[in-house]
Parts: sequence; structure tokens; C-alpha cells
Amino acid sequence: MENKVNSMQSRKVVVVGAGAVGATYCYALTQSGLADEIVLTDKNEDLMKGQVLDLAHGQTFFPTVGIRSGTIADCADAQVVVITAGAAQKPGETRLELIKKNAAITGSISEEVAKTGCKGVMVIVSNPVDVLTYVALKRSGWEKSRVIGSGTVLDSSRFRHLLSKHCGVDVHNVHAYILGEHGDSEFAAWSMTNIAGINIDEYCPVCNKCSDWKNQRQLIEQQVRDSAYHIINYKGSTQFAVGLALVRITGAILRSQNSILSVSTLVESDFGIKDVCLSVPCVVSDGGVVRIIESPLSPSELNSLSYSAQVLRKAIDSL
Repeated sequence: MENKVNSMQSRKVVVVGAGAVGATYCYALTQSGLADEIVLTDKNEDLMKGQVLDLAHGQTFFPTVGIRSGTIADCADAQVVVITAGAAQKPGETRLELIKKNAAITGSISEEVAKTGCKGVMVIVSNPVDVLTYVALKRSGWEKSRVIGSGTVLDSSRFRHLLSKHCGVDVHNVHAYILGEHGDSEFAAWSMTNIAGINIDEYCPVCNKCSDWKNQRQLIEQQVRDSAYHIINYKGSTQFAVGLALVRITGAILRSQNSILSVSTLVESDFGIKDVCLSVPCVVSDGGVVRIIESPLSPSELNSLSYSAQVLRKAIDSL
């Protein structure tokens, strides 16, 4: 019992990849107070050391946490291993076009992590995240609950942001999910969308914010889908919001929160889908995905989820 308590008190997070996303996640994580130790590793040792030194110089200004550079061997006693390493998405390039570049990288890293004997949770962030989550799961040999992708947690946040602006309400009172692929075939689960507990179909007729809600829905959903492309075109990469999304996922794991998040996980029978990783509502806690919540989606949403699964299955088969 004493060993278990000591283990729980040592909240160690290893981040594989010191690029824009990995470093921004570390920056956000240092300020959250969630971790006791953050270890950053990258094949580019100069970049890794520079990022760690830059972060360490700010220790006066955030909660106490150990920050250092390391190697994959540090994963042995980590509670969370976050893999951000991989080729970046270029302007005009879809996430699925990244598949052959990043599948080999993620597969190799996940094998190395597994060899350390790590008993924690592996979180895949590199794109295309759903395909790479599947690759990491198979190459690591871990149980499916412990290998998850960041999925559409960020997309769902973008969705909530846009609904908040459109409806003129605090984003914290908006509950909504984007499901399926973290990419072009993702879709908004409107049947699960509510504002202050009021289903969106019931809320919109009385809010008087728009006269053509059906078209507005399509516009909002497309804006969510295109968000990453716009940011990449503007500045070359996305990093801030995804870093915060990863802190949210990390918190659910380290604090055993049983949070419902749209992470990417292996679906074997739920929603009529088999053997593909994609985002569905999941209860996330210290062991990763505790269970999938098979929400009563509408027929059109089930069709969209099935189509998304087919897109991803085709991408997986191409490997």
C-alpha cells in the first residue's frame, strides 16, 4: 500500500518530441501544477537542451516541478508518455498525407517505450493521430486502454468556442463534441450538443441569434473542420490550443478524474465499428480509457461515424 501511495505521489510525464507542440505542451503543463517531474526527449539534442533550459529559467513563476532532458529510458517509471515527434503538417497538406512519414517514427518510438517496461498511459499527438494511435497500439503490444490519441479533444474545443460566439454565451456553458477522424471526415455530434443542459434543437428557436440555423450549423461545422488549415496557412503550425488540450487529457489521467473526452481509442464493436482508432466519447482516468460511452447518435451521425471509420481503415490498410 505504501509503494502505491508513493507511486501516485510521483507524477512523472515524459514528452517525446521537443518541437513546437511538445515544447508548448511542456510550457502549459509546468503552469498547471499537475506533474511532479517533466522529462523532455528528442533526437535533436541541442533543441531538447535549449527547450529545457528555457523552461527551467521560468521555475520561479510556476508551481514546483522538476524539468530536465532525458531519453526513452525515462519512460520506465512514467505515468504518462506523450508522443509529439513527427513531421509537421505543411500548408495544403492533409493529415492523412502525413501517414507514411510518421507511421514509421511513431511505431519505432512506441516499441522503444514498451521495451522500458512502462506501466503508464501513452498519448499519441502526431498526425494523422488516429492512424498513428493504431500503429502505436499494435507496435507496443499494450492493452488498448493504455494507448490513446489526442483525437478530437481540440476539435471539440474549437466547436464549443464557435458555438459560444454564435450563441453569445460563456463557452463553459456549452457542451459539444466533434467525433470520428481528427481530420476531414470528422463531424459534429449535434444530438449531443447542449447549452446549459438544453439540447441545441430546443435552445436555438428561443435564443433569437439567427434566422437560418440549419445553414449556420453547416457553416460552424465546416469552420471547425478547416481551423487547422487556416492556422497553418497563417503561421505554419498549431501549438497553443493543442498544448492546452493535452494538459486536459494529462489531468484526467494523473488525477484519475473519469473525465468524458473525445480521445481516439480502438473501437472493436461499439457503434457498429470494428478494428479502427477514432474519436468517440470516452471515460478517461488513471489507466487511460476506462470505457467508451455509446451515445445514442442520430442515424445521419452514425453514418458519418461509419464513413470516418472507413476513411481511416483505408489509410491503415495502405500501410
